Amino acid sequence: ALSSAQPPTGGPDGVPGEGALSRGLSVLVGLALCVTMLGLGCAVELAQLGAQLRRPVGVLLALLAQFAAMPLLAFLLALLFALDEVAAVAVLLCGSCPGGNLSNLMSLLVDGDMNLSIIMTASSTLLALLLMPLCLWIYSRHWINTTLVQLLPLGAVSLTLASTLLPIGLGVLIRHQRPRVADLLVKVSLWSLLVTLVILFILTGTMLGPELLAHIPAAVYAIALLMPLAGYALGYGLATLFALPPHCRRTVSLETGCQNVQLCTAILKLTFPPQLIGSMYMFPLLYALFQAAEAGLFVLAYKMYGREGYKPDALGEEEDTDISYKKLKEEEAPDTSYGTVAAEERGSVQLEVAQTAL
Repeated sequence: ALSSAQPPTGGPDGVPGEGALSRGLSVLVGLALCVTMLGLGCAVELAQLGAQLRRPVGVLLALLAQFAAMPLLAFLLALLFALDEVAAVAVLLCGSCPGGNLSNLMSLLVDGDMNLSIIMTASSTLLALLLMPLCLWIYSRHWINTTLVQLLPLGAVSLTLASTLLPIGLGVLIRHQRPRVADLLVKVSLWSLLVTLVILFILTGTMLGPELLAHIPAAVYAIALLMPLAGYALGYGLATLFALPPHCRRTVSLETGCQNVQLCTAILKLTFPPQLIGSMYMFPLLYALFQAAEAGLFVLAYKMYGREGYKPDALGEEEDTDISYKKLKEEEAPDTSYGTVAAEERGSVQLEVAQTAL
């Protein structure tokens, strides 16, 4: 089964083109991951993070979406399509990854809840330090008797995840010290995500040629197509179960289906032996293409039909949501400013005057 997912040998490590270009590709993967994590850290405000920890709906949604729903979905798809151990590990790894920055960009385009989007992405990234290796260990048991699973580098996966804490922490510090610089870095990281994925796909295709695509089973293409689509549906259903308003449902939907493919690519490329993983480190790139295309269709459908569809019956819900977020901001206000207290004092004075007049 292992040979069905490997391209013909041709480089020093058994993978064609493994040399200077491949090492350059590894460096690009590492840099892309650092830029992504830096941008994620720059998007996190400590005041918002503290408020979300006091009301951990976003953290709970991230936990359920990224480390309950998506790994289980990846496992079931791998079984359904009878994948061999190499393809199954690649799919499980992608399904166990935390949320990616693409969801933040797409949530912005569909008028989603950006605070919720950023908190879910950041929370799932931190939770991944423990839960991602755990999910891989649990769901790979079905293929335990195979060479690749026996050599599954859980320690290297954990080390790669831990290394992402440095750029995230640096980004949080930049946000605290230089908010304008942080805003610029967030924009750079979001758009560089799309550019990096295109470059990675072109470089990999150039390095391995048409034979690469021919050695990826058709079932893997089907999973790359179905998995993000099912993730979007699961996320929307999960948000509906929590009785969230429409704009939050769209946010949770995108957060669930959009995985951190840079992290998945980095782990596959940097921690697995190339002669064992073969061409399957291309899976996260295929997933990225399909998740971006499907999210783009989501955005297009919302721009064409969604706004008009939500206005008549969602106004009440939106108003309730605004009130709840105002309350949340009032809870944050004592830590950051005195505006809310002053507003409440003015309100109380006006109320007393009105009572005197009566």
